[in-house]
Amino acid sequence: MSEPFDQRPTRIRVDLDALTHNLGRIRAHAGVPVLGVVKANAYGHGLVPVARHLARQGIDQLGVAFVEEGMELRRAGITTPILVMGGIFGPQVAQFIVHDLEITVSSLDKLRQVEAAAQSLGRQATIHLKIDTGMERIGVHSYSAAPFIEAAVASRWCRLKGIYSHLACADDPASPMTLEQLDRFLDACAHITRIGAPMPVRHLANSGGVLHFPQTHLDMVRPGILLYGVLPDPASIPAIDVRPALSLVSQVVYFKVVRAGHPVSYGATWAPAADTRVVTVPIGYGDGFPRALSSRGQVLVRGQRRQLVGRVCMDQFMVDLGPAGTAYNEDEVVLVGSQQGEAIRAEDLARLAGTIPYEILTGLNQRIPREYRGG
Repeated sequence: MSEPFDQRPTRIRVDLDALTHNLGRIRAHAGVPVLGVVKANAYGHGLVPVARHLARQGIDQLGVAFVEEGMELRRAGITTPILVMGGIFGPQVAQFIVHDLEITVSSLDKLRQVEAAAQSLGRQATIHLKIDTGMERIGVHSYSAAPFIEAAVASRWCRLKGIYSHLACADDPASPMTLEQLDRFLDACAHITRIGAPMPVRHLANSGGVLHFPQTHLDMVRPGILLYGVLPDPASIPAIDVRPALSLVSQVVYFKVVRAGHPVSYGATWAPAADTRVVTVPIGYGDGFPRALSSRGQVLVRGQRRQLVGRVCMDQFMVDLGPAGTAYNEDEVVLVGSQQGEAIRAEDLARLAGTIPYEILTGLNQRIPREYRGG
């Protein structure tokens, strides 16, 4: 007999074949190795299952944000090279080395911390240097990176594998900042040639860079949201044929007729002008479905777009079928995905919620069961 969690009507479906398709299209488009970003629970798709599938597809590298994510992948038996892209915390440095995780070194002080930990363990650390070309988040400024680069090249306890920066505006193909950042990054990398050292792997392109700026592809690309078939920004140009890998579905659990003027949900913010039919769907902001979609979001029921009405609750929301709409208990409700030729994308929810698709996907939490198809 199935556990109740397995029977929950709300679930995320992940199409592994779509991930395979997207990876293939990105490889063909970029023509260089690919680092697949799987941080934040693989953008809501499931960290270990997605990373394991990408490893089976021969992805060159995986990228996470925190050492804990990298450790989880290692415990799952994944041996693909893993770069931890976030800023490092001194007491955790030894864990990077013990678990064979590649370290983002973002300052001379951080380099010394990594060297000390590696020496104490008697093992070399593999590092990537982070150059700040305009993001002002972490990394040594490109215009003052020479001493930092020289120290990394000379280090006995660190193997310099990569050097990288992050693009702030590449989601917008019209932004001039991306090419400015590219110039700053290449200027910093040129110092490696000047001192006669071998050039490490240069990587700069995120999803926007992959789509819009082939000059940024360099030696490796780092697609994140694009790998999952979602465009990073409304201004993005769909230069690659990618397919959404995630669907979010639920089922009707209650049907009622609401009389004209009778408000629905908390705060009594919405009431129908005429008698209407309303169904309840068992998912809410407690699952990461945005409360900002109250009386704004849409779902698919029997192939028809239907409006969310009233405020999204922690565990449920209500949908207006109209005075003549029909649905039965256990009918499928599609929140993200397709049904009978209609489709709702993560980008659509983001627009209605006044946010970005990254937040929609990564906000879907572990209370929602995930099932994997294909692959």
